Amino acid sequence: MDKANLIPAQIIEKKIFLIRGQKVMLDRDLAELYGTQTKVLNQAVKRKRDRFPEDFMFSLTRQEILRMSQFVTSFSRRQSATLKFSKKVTVFTEQGVAMLSSVLNSERAVQVNIAIMRSFVKLREIIATHKDLAHKLAELERRVEKNEIETKGVFDAIRQLMAPPSRPKRRIGFLADREEEK
Repeated sequence: MDKANLIPAQIIEKKIFLIRGQKVMLDRDLAELYGTQTKVLNQAVKRKRDRFPEDFMFSLTRQEILRMSQFVTSFSRRQSATLKFSKKVTVFTEQGVAMLSSVLNSERAVQVNIAIMRSFVKLREIIATHKDLAHKLAELERRVEKNEIETKGVFDAIRQLMAPPSRPKRRIGFLADREEEK
């Protein structure tokens, strides 16, 4: 088993949802990633319930399940249908997912958890980057309100913030020594 590429990060990232203001993963998605059944995952958690307080995992309300099933439709019709008719759906926060590795004793569970934790970290970094940009824009707005900088400067600064990091462009083609031509 190639541990480095066990599960592509893009697959994991698509399985992380924002519910009740927290980034969570569905029990059925985690079971699929771990290569087990949802029932088996939930039984393992039930046996060690004391390791999973409310901020590590919680059950979705019927309304949340219906909303999730509508959202998940865009990913998979089969998964949406099973989600819609589920009586109980448990979700795990980042801390809950980390705790799962101590409950599920398999090499695959450990490797999947490492991949999931990396995805959560990557999402946190993306969110932090956006917060940085929002903070910088708020500072520019404040400065404009105080007439510290002119309007043209604001647009230039926004373009600078939005531009990708500058890299020196490589010249393409053959370069001739111009001094020889003189």
